[in-house]
Amino acid sequence: MSLPSKMMRDGLLEKRSSGLLQLWKKKRCVLTEEGLRLHNCKSSGGGDAPGSAWSTKAKELRFERMATVDCVEYKRGLVYFTVVMVTGKEIDFRCPQEGTAWNAEIALALVRYKNLQAVQTGRNRHMSSTHLGSTGEDEEL
Repeated sequence: MSLPSKMMRDGLLEKRSSGLLQLWKKKRCVLTEEGLRLHNCKSSGGGDAPGSAWSTKAKELRFERMATVDCVEYKRGLVYFTVVMVTGKEIDFRCPQEGTAWNAEIALALVRYKNLQAVQTGRNRHMSSTHLGSTGEDEEL
């Protein structure tokens, strides 16, 4: 069990459904250091009203399974973008264009996560090669 991740942003996004009609559905999204959590709205009223009920169960898009954030398009005050998973699956989102766009925040958090993973991998390799191989400094002649 992992420790809870630090929340970096919380707000509304619209996700395109993968069904036949590909409808846009409002989701409460929580961006953390580990990925993006998507909560469904429990009420039928849309979800942006101040007392909206959000489900506690969330779909989690973890950075370890994300490849990139791309296909950014600006139309009628909305930003459209795609999260591409390592499996090749594409998940479409849209959000209002005002303020800092979600796509930029998700992309920056993904880069930060990948960089931390690369640093950790480098440290682990360095530590294991130091323990496995002798440099000859401590050997007797």
